[in-house]
Amino acid sequence: MPTITVSLGERAYPIRIEAGLIDRVGAHARQLLGDCSLAIITDDNVAPLYLQRVEASLDAAGLRHSSIVLPHGEPTKCLAQLSNLYDFLCESHVTRTDAIIALGGGVIGDLAGLAAATFLRGIRFIQVPTTLLAQVDSSVGGKVAVDLPQGKNLVGAFYQPAAVLCDPLTLNTLTEDYWRDGLGEVVKYGCICDEELFALLEKCAPGGRQALMAEIDTILQRCIQAKADVVAQDERDTGLRMTLNFGHTIGHAVETCQHYNGLRHGEAVALGMAVITRLTEGRGLTAPGTAARLEALLAALHMPMELPPIPESDLISAMGMDKKAAGKALRVILLDAIGQCRIHTADTDFFRGMR
Repeated sequence: MPTITVSLGERAYPIRIEAGLIDRVGAHARQLLGDCSLAIITDDNVAPLYLQRVEASLDAAGLRHSSIVLPHGEPTKCLAQLSNLYDFLCESHVTRTDAIIALGGGVIGDLAGLAAATFLRGIRFIQVPTTLLAQVDSSVGGKVAVDLPQGKNLVGAFYQPAAVLCDPLTLNTLTEDYWRDGLGEVVKYGCICDEELFALLEKCAPGGRQALMAEIDTILQRCIQAKADVVAQDERDTGLRMTLNFGHTIGHAVETCQHYNGLRHGEAVALGMAVITRLTEGRGLTAPGTAARLEALLAALHMPMELPPIPESDLISAMGMDKKAAGKALRVILLDAIGQCRIHTADTDFFRGMR
């Protein structure tokens, strides 16, 4: 597959998508970064599968390295673990000429990226995403963050990686829940800007994971190219990039109310897309039939579509802490139709009656 470039002038970087790339991280790191020391940050799900292979590739490239293995899961994306990483980087004697490798899914990418953005006022890092969600979305675009009890991703920065290295073969080791986690973000891209991708998903969904993996090169390329194009136009999320948050206002609120220990992010996004589209179609803001088409695809992918038993007032309170809020106004992403979206400004009352 071709290399996709995130065009940000002097800070442009490549996204390489290639089967077997996990065993060539060292060669790419040396080419991109030169002679340096690499601090690998990963979790206890990913380490048994890929850490030794990445370390072997660094050895083969003659690069020094150290590693830390964190607990998996959203609760790891917190200030306490960020502090833990600073201790690790100090103990590893990481300097400003060295770099971090974020090996794992979205949690590791976000956490390691924020450590890179802030340690020594910024060191280089490479994203090596191993989950579908991270490959199609979170590893691209430079949003790095940790969660607070009050809300998701409330402490963070915009800090672009030196490169993103995607190996589609790592998706074969995903459990079904992590697979669904990524599908939520894949469907999002079809909804907001790519009806052809949405139609491809509709075609493949009845065949399950095997049918979708048969088209994974196309799926990855279309999602990543869409995100790269948006980031190049709006790096700091002040306009067009907000459209990437379709389904996230409700989804993030659900995650917050479940204390990051319930639905996975992509599942919460899927639920959020279904709920907001039912709501906006019912109010005449979305073309008739859009919600039914979206829900049919989500059902075929075994995604959640109904809100869990959380009081509506709690969800609305969590939405008030959303990063996309501007004063008392929320920028809500809604669909005109499949493949077309827009930013709609509203207050939290907009969501009353969403059940």
